[in-house]
Amino acid sequence: MSRSGEFCPRCGDEIEANLDARPTAPGAAGPRDGDSVLCDDCYFAEFDLVDAPDRIDVRVCSRCGAVHRGNRWVDVGAQDYTDIAVEEVSEALGVHLEATDVSWEVAPEQVDENNIRMHCQFSGVVRGTLVSEEVVVPVKIARQTCDRCGRIAGGSYAAIVQVRADERTPTDEEEEIAREVAEAYIADREATGDRNAFITEVDEVDEGLNMKISTNQMGQGIAKRIVDRLGGSFEDYETLVTEDGDGNEVYRVTFAVRLPRYRAGEIIDPEDGDGPVLVRSVRGNLKGTRLATGEDYEASFEDGDAPEARRLGTREDARETTVVAVEDDNAVQVLDPETYAAETIPRPDYFDPAADDVPVIKHREGLHILPDAAAGADED
Repeated sequence: MSRSGEFCPRCGDEIEANLDARPTAPGAAGPRDGDSVLCDDCYFAEFDLVDAPDRIDVRVCSRCGAVHRGNRWVDVGAQDYTDIAVEEVSEALGVHLEATDVSWEVAPEQVDENNIRMHCQFSGVVRGTLVSEEVVVPVKIARQTCDRCGRIAGGSYAAIVQVRADERTPTDEEEEIAREVAEAYIADREATGDRNAFITEVDEVDEGLNMKISTNQMGQGIAKRIVDRLGGSFEDYETLVTEDGDGNEVYRVTFAVRLPRYRAGEIIDPEDGDGPVLVRSVRGNLKGTRLATGEDYEASFEDGDAPEARRLGTREDARETTVVAVEDDNAVQVLDPETYAAETIPRPDYFDPAADDVPVIKHREGLHILPDAAAGADED
């Protein structure tokens, strides 16, 4: 057996030569540098395969479940924090640099709601010897309130989105749609990791809906999407509320959404001599269908989305009645749904001459047949 001529500085035993372990060039570091000059017995006597912390504290938000990592809060979407504890422990553990073929597993033990004991089992090859080690790392779940939830709880907001309607009050359906649009937009922003996206408060008032939004950017985005969905327009108004620590002025912005004067499904009379109109769409200019002829109607550019007109009712006011006779290409006879008297009324081109019953709207000018809603007459 060859000898290296080296002796362990701790026990004095001679160390067997390991030619493969010697440096390949003068001054190069090799496995025999530092602690590696010890014999195997002395080396393993103080060898630690794993470097583990005494305890790990995990800060979580008791309101939204976010986890504090580094210097910020991160949404993790966890139902419980066992997986989070496993990740934190895995990142905190260190394995000796000389170990190869390392394998490991972590088994969590739930002590109580806020304490998890992590049993970590490691194995690896060091100096040709298979070594293993088990460490137990306690994990403490510290429940706090993140910055975002603190701002929400404190009523913080930078923008107000007001939903109103021109010369009327928004319907319950319109208010519900506006709320859904706002919530969907905020949810999309949250999904991208934007923790500044939230709705602080939603108030139903006599005139419509008020929504307090976290930032001016979010408020503008919500107002634009409500108008895209329901029509109308919006304007913004700034109000100086305070100054920040650097003396910069801080403004709160109100985004005033004004829904169109009329809504899809309403029946109006523009009083232009051509008869009532069933409103199909209010996105951009008002678009509708003439009930006397079935022709398309669109408000002129000058009128925008709100021509002067009388309200006659809505599609919901329609009643089914019996077709008595088709007189000619321009007229049809139906029963008045109230008096049951036969009435001759205009025949629009969407009228089906084979129909036995038709929906009609009765107003002070008489009766008009409505197009079938299932036929796609409404665009909104």
